[in-house]
Amino acid sequence: MSYFEHEGNRIFYEEIGEGKPLILLHGNTASSKMLAPIIPLFSEKHHVITMDFLGCGQSDRLREWPTDLWYEWSKQVVALCDYLNFAKVDLIGCSGGALVAINVALENPERIDAVVADSFEGIKASPSITEQISIGRNYAKQNEGFCSMLNAMHGDDWEKVLDADTEAVVNHAKTVGDFFHRPFSELQAKMLLTGSAEDEMFPKGHYEELFHNICSQTSFAKSYIFKHGGHPAMMSNMEEFVSMCKELFD
Repeated sequence: MSYFEHEGNRIFYEEIGEGKPLILLHGNTASSKMLAPIIPLFSEKHHVITMDFLGCGQSDRLREWPTDLWYEWSKQVVALCDYLNFAKVDLIGCSGGALVAINVALENPERIDAVVADSFEGIKASPSITEQISIGRNYAKQNEGFCSMLNAMHGDDWEKVLDADTEAVVNHAKTVGDFFHRPFSELQAKMLLTGSAEDEMFPKGHYEELFHNICSQTSFAKSYIFKHGGHPAMMSNMEEFVSMCKELFD
């Protein structure tokens, strides 16, 4: 197993394949294990790297998760690039990982060629969506399949990880609100925005409004909404998603 150190904590990462570096970023409540099905579809032509954000998976646990969570996680991605001596990379992030990928692209334009942001909440936290996430996660603890999945992602302390993640999401919505520190008008990397019209996490029409808002601010972004599929869209529409990403990267 491979680790690197960031601010006194160990972060787990894995490398598969050869070629240009492509970093895949997992979403909230998950770990890099969620990305296992899609890795082989990229690793034939890319040097694929996955990582577990601090507090998740096989990375070190934290006493308290940062409130500005996705911005702080983006610093961990940059630290990984520095550790592996990557000058430029492509990024794919889903759900919370998409927020991280966008933050990396906005804060470090010289490091990113292209970024794919799949199935994310928005530019600002929504009180109603935050409440839905909090209630839904507590309810999901009664679901044996959900609990088994999180155990596989994180280990026996999965419930502590889930609760810490939820607390960070709620605290961010209350005290920070904005997911990004810079406007999309400053974007300098090619960006593909994807989501599913049937995404159960967000209200109908969520992605149409969100993607129109972002694309109106920058010519670097384009978007695609899958007609079918759940959350995240990249996993429920895997083959088409991978094909679109490869076209963007090429």
